[in-house]
Amino acid sequence: MSTVTGSWKPHPGGAARVTARPWPLRHWLVLVAGLAAPFLVALALVPFRTSLSHTNAALVLVVVVVVVVVVVAVAALGSRTAGVVAALSAAAWFDFFLTRPYETFDISASADIETAVLLLAVGLIVSQLAARARRLEVITVTDAGYLARIHTTADLARSARSADTVVGHVRRELTDVLGLRTCRFEYGTLLGQPPRLHDDGSVTVGKRSWDVDAAGWPGGEIELRTYGNGHYLGRFMLTHGPGPVPPLQARLVAVTLADQTGSALDTAGPVRNG
Repeated sequence: MSTVTGSWKPHPGGAARVTARPWPLRHWLVLVAGLAAPFLVALALVPFRTSLSHTNAALVLVVVVVVVVVVVAVAALGSRTAGVVAALSAAAWFDFFLTRPYETFDISASADIETAVLLLAVGLIVSQLAARARRLEVITVTDAGYLARIHTTADLARSARSADTVVGHVRRELTDVLGLRTCRFEYGTLLGQPPRLHDDGSVTVGKRSWDVDAAGWPGGEIELRTYGNGHYLGRFMLTHGPGPVPPLQARLVAVTLADQTGSALDTAGPVRNG
């Protein structure tokens, strides 16, 4: 498991250099909770392990995993990482404390092996479902606002007499949707190899894929290209702000907004860079 995220910085000769930065404290706290909560509960069950059936002990740990995943991990981070840690921790400590031979990671009974495997599987499934449910909730809450932006921009692209008007509008929309510090437009230039935001919401640095959800935005400006009738027309140059990386849905909306400038640019010709 990676313990650092990365940032991209320009390097002499145009290459990209990755520098490490530590995870925020809340990420560590959530991961520690995912690891420690099953351990503490399994330890608390030790005095009852001779009278408590393994099935019931496993169910108690499942409840702990669900609480960690839904209430702590996914709610705080929006990812499965801490939930996966909690599931692995629950299976491991169930084996160590509650199955014979005790205080070892060996399991002698096939039924105990099945229970441990099922405990792990349930934890992983709950983690996956909780993370997906959280993403769906985000989509539901924000879709109306996103659609309004897209419709407004499309209407402007059809009616505006100047491509400058459309580009200026899209610059403001991109700044708002992506939480940017600055956003400028370059017409018809492709100088350098800055990080690039693609149509599917992914990001590349050079030819290398960049996990923006895990590592954050790469450093420096990020290009978002605009096309009209299949031809490259220009690019928005994005400088991210200090806040968190916007979700995939926001990045896809940003790509759509940029695409809507294509018809205006294709019809009206070059705009003033800025």
